[in-house]
Amino acid sequence: MAQKKSFDFTLMITVLILVVIGIIMVFSSSQYYSFYNYNQDSYHFLKKNLMWAGIGIVAMLFTMNFNYKGYKRIALPAYIFSIILLVLVITPLGTNLNGAQRWISVGGITIMPSEIAKICGIIFVADTLTRKVKDISNFFKGIIPYLMIIGLYVALILKQPNLSTAITIALIITSMLFVAGMRWLHIMFLGTTGVGMIILMIIAKPYRMRRLVAFLDPFKDPKGDGYQVIQSLFALGSGGLFGVGLGRSVQNKLYIPEPQNDFIFATIGEELGFIGCVTVMLLFLFLIWRGIRIAIHAPDLFSSLLATGITAMIAIQVMINIAVATSSMPVTGIPLPFISFGGNSLAIFMAAVGILLNISKYTEEDLS
Repeated sequence: MAQKKSFDFTLMITVLILVVIGIIMVFSSSQYYSFYNYNQDSYHFLKKNLMWAGIGIVAMLFTMNFNYKGYKRIALPAYIFSIILLVLVITPLGTNLNGAQRWISVGGITIMPSEIAKICGIIFVADTLTRKVKDISNFFKGIIPYLMIIGLYVALILKQPNLSTAITIALIITSMLFVAGMRWLHIMFLGTTGVGMIILMIIAKPYRMRRLVAFLDPFKDPKGDGYQVIQSLFALGSGGLFGVGLGRSVQNKLYIPEPQNDFIFATIGEELGFIGCVTVMLLFLFLIWRGIRIAIHAPDLFSSLLATGITAMIAIQVMINIAVATSSMPVTGIPLPFISFGGNSLAIFMAAVGILLNISKYTEEDLS
């Protein structure tokens, strides 16, 4: 297997374009909120985002030049490390914000262990599936062990609580099982069981039920659980075809809470209009297509599963974030990859793309 002379250059450019759009939109959406909440410093989130983007570029350059086969050696330690972090975050070492304990502060830097768990889980599942792929058609030998992996992640993340991230990790691992050859009967069983469990978890927590009701009719509680969605829809609706212009958004002036995070797509719609929204979605579609192509032409099963997991992670989060901003699903806290202000999330996504770029050097055909 000869190494290709170049990596998937178009994939890297697409990601860098999305990161630049993210830096611009984070500043545009946060400057008023930042001035109001951080000692009149309009550049608070911009400076942090630039720092994390710089870390992300370094991480991407490293992972794109690190042979993907090396991840096999760190698969188990990475999984154990992610479990330890998820346990630590629900101890007094974790940072509580707005009733959720999802962060750990280390030396002035805040990290989100659930974001780290995604990529660690992908590496671990890709490695173990490669060695046990012959058992994938057997429910007890091939599926149950991964249900236990999903279950442990979900149990720890639900303690934060963070249902949306727990669902995201479950979907990522399931997509990898599907590509490895999981039977359709098992897929239907897992899908039905998963939907049932999600319904039970929603019913078990009143605030989740309120979010579901607000999704069905946000205007029934315009000042409560329907508030964020209504403001997001106002932003998207007022943008028209070409938008009101960068920095001219009304809804991110303390109407949408923390507009630089989960609802940044609403600001894109208001300031850049329908054209801006479509452009961003087309960039994501192109990125996902390149990821799928790398997975299809990967040189071995391990790299194919690795590429599948990373591509699924990006695709799932894009779909959930845009669906929430457009009121196509209940409100949940999932950032838009490469664009939302997310600190270590941005760096991890860029590092993950670096892994895709490294795999692209070894694909069966030149993807550059």
